[in-house]
Amino acid sequence: MDFLVLFLFYLALVLIGIVTICICSKNYRLKGLVRGGAQIFSCIIPQCFQESLQKLLHYLFYTRNHTFIILHLVVQGMVYTEYTWEIFGYCQELEFSLYYLILPYLLLAINLSFFTLTCVANPGTITKANELLFLQIYEFDEMMFPKNVKCPTCDLRKPARSKHCSVCNWCVHRFDHHCVWVNNCIGAWNTRYFLIYLFTLTASAATMAIVSTAFLVHLAVVSDLYQEIYIDDFGRFQVMDTVFLIQYLFLTFPRIVFMLGFVLVLSFLLGGYMCFALYLAATNQTTNEWYKGDWAWCQHCPLVAQSPSAEPQVYKNIHSHGLWSNLREIFIPAFPHYERKKK
Repeated sequence: MDFLVLFLFYLALVLIGIVTICICSKNYRLKGLVRGGAQIFSCIIPQCFQESLQKLLHYLFYTRNHTFIILHLVVQGMVYTEYTWEIFGYCQELEFSLYYLILPYLLLAINLSFFTLTCVANPGTITKANELLFLQIYEFDEMMFPKNVKCPTCDLRKPARSKHCSVCNWCVHRFDHHCVWVNNCIGAWNTRYFLIYLFTLTASAATMAIVSTAFLVHLAVVSDLYQEIYIDDFGRFQVMDTVFLIQYLFLTFPRIVFMLGFVLVLSFLLGGYMCFALYLAATNQTTNEWYKGDWAWCQHCPLVAQSPSAEPQVYKNIHSHGLWSNLREIFIPAFPHYERKKK
């Protein structure tokens, strides 16, 4: 009972925390509350510890480094090692279909391939050589992306839907976000790789969760565990219920149940993020545009500039042209074409 309650409590805290972060990132009043709480918290922590923590966070999230790539591969290796060492062997003894058991390895091979492509592919870096060509690909909406704006860092004209990445220190065409797990920006040219990487990672976690659950259920059925009788804390005989069965399986196969809990949580988190990424792809939005969409008003509009009481114009996505066109744009991105100079 204790294990199940603690696991459900942990899962609820993780999910609530992620939802809260998403809500706070779009709500400015909540942002202010979070910052106020952080300031109060900073008064309690010693100054030396604050400086060390700030340096560590700056290194992890604001500089290009391979820390999260290594962490990603280590965690993935640990999960697959446990799956191979116990689940695969036990399921073979129970005569599970080999096709289902091998599926996670096939997904792993595809996932690592697209993970590598996402890491090393050029996301669509804007340079002096391709600046003019990128300016012609997307239409300026004069709200979120006005014309004739220069990047103060790169000293380049900013094409529509581009953004300067402070981590990589370059402007990226159709900038989505900077992903620490791949140590690269997600832009026009590697979004397709990132989506397939995310899909296969979600599918591999879900597949291992399904196989592990099937193994434990099959074991309980074959062993008739649900018909067993145990003595409770008051000395009374009780028929084994679901909660006690889960606790018994955890004590018997702790690593398998722990791995199952981990991949279940991972499946929920990745599945939710995958749905969000597919929504952005279907509506031809980037994470950057979605994040800024609520407050991207027409600041350059003369009516708004002259009349402070005028209602601000809500941002509208002008780049969405239907589901299939939007998906085609991601998987077959527009590349700038260089014309050869005539001799």
